[in-house]
Amino acid sequence: MNFEQLRQLEAVAEFGTVSAAADELIMSQSALSRSLARLEKDLGIALFDRHGRSISLNRAGATALEYVHSILREERLMRAALNELANRAQTLTVGTVAPAPLWRLTALAVERFPGLLLSSQTIGQSDVERRLISAEIDLAISLQPLHYPAINSVPLMSEQLSVLVPESHRLAAQKTLTRDDLDGETFLLYAGVGFWLERVQMALPHSTLILQEDFSVFQQLVPTSGLLSFTTDAVFLTDTTSGVVLPLPDEISRATYHLLVRGDGPREAVRLFEWVAAQSESRHN
Repeated sequence: MNFEQLRQLEAVAEFGTVSAAADELIMSQSALSRSLARLEKDLGIALFDRHGRSISLNRAGATALEYVHSILREERLMRAALNELANRAQTLTVGTVAPAPLWRLTALAVERFPGLLLSSQTIGQSDVERRLISAEIDLAISLQPLHYPAINSVPLMSEQLSVLVPESHRLAAQKTLTRDDLDGETFLLYAGVGFWLERVQMALPHSTLILQEDFSVFQQLVPTSGLLSFTTDAVFLTDTTSGVVLPLPDEISRATYHLLVRGDGPREAVRLFEWVAAQSESRHN
């Protein structure tokens, strides 16, 4: 159960039909119906009376809705309080080529500098370099070190991509996969993967990529779509419960990320960079 599902329940109650709620939430009716069914499963009770295409809250649903209103009201208050705090806190702008290393950097920042906030932009490799040099961003997460005066770099992390194959798929019985095995297949892909999207498009030019903008919806679709998708060894992004994980060739699947900072950048950016560098050095000693 998550906030998004609670908002979906509230929307169905407000608009009266799944179709109207789906339009308001900018999602398909089928995705909304699946999400609501999962909510009922999580709660262990039916929330709706279904009559053909019509749907209405039953007594359990009406009771749940009262709590949903309260929970979402508290969420809005929490967000307002956090936004107010963010306006007072030190914020650094980070440009990154992919989401996984940003979350790694965020974890390191929280560990050492709990009052520091990171505002992020997912952009291409050339934009990461250009914006750091021009001081449009405070820190950059890059696919390579930047050999430029007054720019410092340190390895941040590596990431390995694998293919998540539905158990019923013809490729599920294989031990490894080649480009030829995959090129031409249809993939479900989260649109916010950064540079990985271009890499997959270049490596598998004959494949069809179905992009999903909403990460929570993407996670819901992976186990039910019957399509190939990708998974990562980044522990905070890994969900391999819905299929068979098969390795990819390294030239497609592996990336090493570097943290970059200007030597004359903001003091907090330099301090965070130095902390990351110290952690990197301790791991290799």
